[in-house]
Amino acid sequence: MKKLLLLIAVSLGAAMGGRSVGLSAEQALTVSIFTFSILGTLFFWDFRLTLVFVGSGALFLMRGIDLENFIKYASLDVIIFIIGMMIIVGMVKESGVFHWLARAIVGLKWLGAAGLFLALMLISAVFSALMGEATSIMVMMVIILEICDYLKVHPAPLVISSVLSTNVGSAATVLGNPVGILIALRGGFSFEEFLVRAFPLAVAILAVTMALICIWYRAYIRSLSVAVRARRQEGGLSGPAVKLGKDAKASIVIFAATLLSIAAHSRIELIFGLEENELLVVIPIIFAGIALAYKHSKIKQYIEEEVEWTSILFLMFLFALTGALQTSGTTNVLAERLIKSAGSHPAFLSGLTIFSSSILSSILDNTVVVASYIPMLQGLQSLGLNLKPLWWCLLFGACLGGNITAIGSTANIVALGVLEKEKGIKIDFIEWLKIGLIVGLVTSIIAYIAIISLPIFST
Repeated sequence: MKKLLLLIAVSLGAAMGGRSVGLSAEQALTVSIFTFSILGTLFFWDFRLTLVFVGSGALFLMRGIDLENFIKYASLDVIIFIIGMMIIVGMVKESGVFHWLARAIVGLKWLGAAGLFLALMLISAVFSALMGEATSIMVMMVIILEICDYLKVHPAPLVISSVLSTNVGSAATVLGNPVGILIALRGGFSFEEFLVRAFPLAVAILAVTMALICIWYRAYIRSLSVAVRARRQEGGLSGPAVKLGKDAKASIVIFAATLLSIAAHSRIELIFGLEENELLVVIPIIFAGIALAYKHSKIKQYIEEEVEWTSILFLMFLFALTGALQTSGTTNVLAERLIKSAGSHPAFLSGLTIFSSSILSSILDNTVVVASYIPMLQGLQSLGLNLKPLWWCLLFGACLGGNITAIGSTANIVALGVLEKEKGIKIDFIEWLKIGLIVGLVTSIIAYIAIISLPIFST
C-alpha cells in the first residue's frame, strides 16, 4: 500500500511538474499515465504486463495515442529481430554448443574465479559490439546459466555484470545498438569514425566498469572461487565430455551464417538496392525459418518455449508507451527545454546532453530518447556551434544510462525475463539500482570528461 500511494503521488507530481515547464494539460496527463505505468513496473515487477496494458488502454481512451502510432512505436522491427534470434539461440542451446562452451571456459585451469568473472564481462561487451545488445545478451544468458548450474552458484551477480558490460559494449560500434545507427545517419558519421572515436572510449569505460563491478561483487567472487576449486578437485569437468554431433555442427553453421549476414547487411542492402536496415531485421527471421525447417519436428517447442513471450509483450507495450510521449510532443518540449537552457556554452551543453539523455534512457527506451534529441541538436546548427561533441555525448549518454535501472535497455529486460523463466529468480529493483547507478554515473562522467577534453571528438 505504501508503494502504491508513493506511486500515485509521484505520478501526480510528474503531471504538475510537466505543467510548470510548459506542457499542455493533455501532455501532462500523458506524462502522469506514463510515469504510473513505468514506475509501477519497477515497484511491482510481477504486474508489469498488467501495468503497461492498462496504461496503454488509458492513453487510447484519452487520445494520447492512436492505433496507427501505437503500432508504429511498438517497434515491431526490433520485436521481429528478437523473436528470430530467440529461435536461433534456442536451437543452438538445445544442440549442446553453449553447454560445451560453458564447460570449456570453466575447465581452463589457468582461469581462476576472478578471471572467469572478468572473462564473461569481456565476452559480453565484445559480443554486443559485434552482434548487437539483444543478440549478445541472449547468447550470454545461456552460457552464464550453464556455468552457474555447473558450479552451483547464484546467477544474479553474473547476469547483472554481463548486462552492464553489454550496454557499455553497445556504444563501441554502429552495430551495437539501434541508437548508433540513428546517430551515424543523422550526425554524418561513418562506421570507421565509430571505430576511431567511440571504440577506444568504450574500451576505457569497459575497463572502469569491470573494476567497479569486481569491487562491488568481491564477496561473490570469493564464493565463486570456492565453487571453482571444489569442482576442479572433483576431477575437472564432471561427467562425460559433451561431443559436438551433427545437430551441433549444423547449429553452429546456421548461427555463424546469421551473425556474418548481420555484420554485412549494409553491403548486401547496397548490392540488392534494399532500404537501409531492411535486411538487418529480416536476416534473423530468414535463418530462424531455416532452423525451423532443419528441426521441423520441434517447431512448436521452439515457438512456445524458446521465445520469451512475456518479455516480448512487455517490450512492445513499453516502446508504445514511450512513443506516446513523442507523439504528443512531450519529449520534444522537454528535450528542447533541457538543451536550450544551456545557452551556447559548449562544455555545459555537452554535459546537459549526456547526463539528461542518460537519466531519460534509464526509464525510457533509448531509441525514443535519441530520436527526440536529434531534432533539437540539428536545430542548434543555427547557433554556429560544433555539434560533433554533442552527438558523441548523446551516444554514450543513451547507452550508459541503460545500466542505471532494470528496464534501462532491451538487454536488461531480455536478461531478466530469461532469468525468471529459466530459474524462477527475480532481481529486485533496488538490488539492480545500487550497482547500476554507480556504474552509470561514474562511466557517464568519464565519457563527458573525455569528449570535452580530447580534440578527436570535436573534429
